[in-house]
Amino acid sequence: MNKKVVTINDVAQKAGVSPSTVSRVISNNPKISPPTREKVLKYMDEMGYHPNAIARSLASKKAGAIGVIMPTTSQDIFLNPFFPEALRGIVKGASNTGYDLLLSTNSEIDEELEVIKHFILGSKVDGIILMSSKVNDKCIQYLTSLDFPFSLIGSPDGFAGQINHVDNDNYMAAYEVTTYLSMKGKKKIAMIVGDEKLIVTKKRVEGYKRALLESNIEFDESLLYTGSFDEQTGYEYGSIIAEMEEKPDAVIVADDLVAYGAVKVFESLDVNIPEDIAVASFNNSILSRYANTPITSVDINAAKLGEESMKLVVQAMEKEVRGKKIITPYTIHKRQSTEG
Repeated sequence: MNKKVVTINDVAQKAGVSPSTVSRVISNNPKISPPTREKVLKYMDEMGYHPNAIARSLASKKAGAIGVIMPTTSQDIFLNPFFPEALRGIVKGASNTGYDLLLSTNSEIDEELEVIKHFILGSKVDGIILMSSKVNDKCIQYLTSLDFPFSLIGSPDGFAGQINHVDNDNYMAAYEVTTYLSMKGKKKIAMIVGDEKLIVTKKRVEGYKRALLESNIEFDESLLYTGSFDEQTGYEYGSIIAEMEEKPDAVIVADDLVAYGAVKVFESLDVNIPEDIAVASFNNSILSRYANTPITSVDINAAKLGEESMKLVVQAMEKEVRGKKIITPYTIHKRQSTEG
């Protein structure tokens, strides 16, 4: 059975207003009172009334701005060096486009979708940049259903050929780091990753597992730790690892900030790096370069990711480009934490 198409009249009837009132809400007419606007938007959302024509009409108002959606976590996202670097690239990319940037300020976890709806239905932006991607990502599903111009830093879960996105080859980066450690003679390699719902986490774990298999090292589920991209995650798992009777002889960490926390714990508990435990990480931030024990780290070119995401969203807005994929190169910088 075909699903009934929701019309503007259906929304008007449900909300108890006239179809012209619904049209005025869509066009952001200032004569509509806030309570009426909220009521109509609520029923539009509940009934799924967001056809392509609405998105295009909203975009045609030319707000002259691009919304940048920061992921929400329980921690201050700007403490992680990746996001300021990626934003630096976005700002650089925007400098010659004529577009302003509208940065999301949501603080509630998993509220990114509400911010996106507010941006679009309020005609505040002409395009969106998503700075992360999750499994079954509702933000991506929503934007794709509207055919609203957007780009993604990371790789989408599905929607092959529909989404403009820029990413590293996270699978190969993790594979290469794991293989490098195994060639250094490491036989018990742990991994500390971020949120397991993130696509970047999924890809890196897959690369790690493949490298273990090819190195004839059995994957041990108890040596795979998931947490957040923050220093506290490094402290917590670093402490657990340091107290183990049979410690791993290497650990791969998903982010320099997390690695920094783990290394500080190891140093405080007299765990020698890299003799007892080698440490490798991702992002090649200032933390990896100037830690007491400089950390081997994968440079994922965060600023380049940001700059390319800006180019992609502009192409989506101005040329209706969809499904363009850019892979930026990564570089492994080997330092004292693995080299001795």
